[in-house]
Amino acid sequence: MNHNVLIYVESRYQVSRKRMKQMVARTLEENNIKSPVEISLAIIGDRKMRVLNKKYRDKEGTTNILSFPINEGEATVVPTDKMRLGDIVISYPQIIKEAARDDMLVDDKVDELIQHGLLHLLGVHHE
Repeated sequence: MNHNVLIYVESRYQVSRKRMKQMVARTLEENNIKSPVEISLAIIGDRKMRVLNKKYRDKEGTTNILSFPINEGEATVVPTDKMRLGDIVISYPQIIKEAARDDMLVDDKVDELIQHGLLHLLGVHHE
């Protein structure tokens, strides 16, 4: 499938862009998404994540992940042959802490959070 995954990673963080794209493709396939999709993924630090968490959720402190569905907020009409889902922002320092706590590899924790964020963009929410 021809998915467009836009990736931004702060330079000090080491993640596999290829693996991130594969996780997006696998999650879309598992959820029966047949049309081409466009999303953006960002791996950032806690300082930036605190700013986003305060601005968009009015919560102090950092968090591991934020998802921004494109269908929330002001309406935007963008003619395209791709389904634009939105943005996923992940805090790398939080990934490190959570991977250690959960006795997981960092790459596996990145995969878990990408899947979690993408499900939010697809409309699947948790309590």
